[in-house]
Amino acid sequence: MSTLLKYLCSFLISMVPLVELRGGVPWGVATGLPWYKVLPICMLGNMLPIPFIFFFARKVLEWGKDKPVIGKFFTFCLEKGEKGGQALTDKAQKLTKGSDLGLYLALLLFVGIPLPGTGAWTGTLGASILDLDFKKSVIAVLCGVLLAGIIMTVLSLLGVSAVVAAKS
Repeated sequence: MSTLLKYLCSFLISMVPLVELRGGVPWGVATGLPWYKVLPICMLGNMLPIPFIFFFARKVLEWGKDKPVIGKFFTFCLEKGEKGGQALTDKAQKLTKGSDLGLYLALLLFVGIPLPGTGAWTGTLGASILDLDFKKSVIAVLCGVLLAGIIMTVLSLLGVSAVVAAKS
């Protein structure tokens, strides 16, 4: 497989929802690409869909809430997101004395800790449903993607080192 194709695969894997950097970075490192090139390429692939998710997710949910088959689910998502967002906003404001810093820090950590179900797609979808500020949300998600990228790079390098050590 050519080097360019390996980079492209890492980029595309990082764009897949729920897989994101948890798949793109390890795949790139495991195929022999240098981590310092894989990380920014995967971060770019992970961040590319973010504006589209932020601006269109809520619109799609609102459009679909009246439709026969998907209406109940879309309505549930909207109502749950608004209730959860209000509760989270209230708690964050109590913790940060009226500032919304706590909410965006929570978003950063949600995106940055690479666990199943977390990541840039999910975090941005939540920010969209909660009707958060676009610029602050993107900054929080970007910082979270950087944190997740660092964690996944370290884990990938440790994993590749362990496999190499076991073979020799």
